[in-house]
Amino acid sequence: MADTMNAQAQWRDGFRFDITTGTGHELTVDASAEVGGGDSGARPTELLLAANATCMGMDVISILRKMRQEVRGYTLKITGERADDHPRIFTHIVIEHFIEGEVEEAKLAHAIELSEEKYCTVSAMLNKVAMIETKYVIKSSN
Repeated sequence: MADTMNAQAQWRDGFRFDITTGTGHELTVDASAEVGGGDSGARPTELLLAANATCMGMDVISILRKMRQEVRGYTLKITGERADDHPRIFTHIVIEHFIEGEVEEAKLAHAIELSEEKYCTVSAMLNKVAMIETKYVIKSSN
């Protein structure tokens, strides 16, 4: 059986939409004031980048836990460059992983690789159109 997901987008005014996910979570999406929006929420493209970062982050945390690595802090920063012409797809994405704790570099690299190549749905889709570059930094408590 196929795994289906859903969301509802309710237009409010200008370019503002209030989103309700199938699991009942809510968020607002809007455009910038320069293009006629009210700047009351994230842009759809920002959400796409955030979805990629958090999808990978969840994978990496899960994998590192299974590897018995001690993670005390984890931040991901993601930057996307878009094409000049419409539909202005992402062409290059850089994901930076900043890990704090006692984490072996080889295990972190393997966890990131597994997320990129096997588990992260969002990354797999974006990888079809954009070059995705990954970097990481480990800060130990020593």
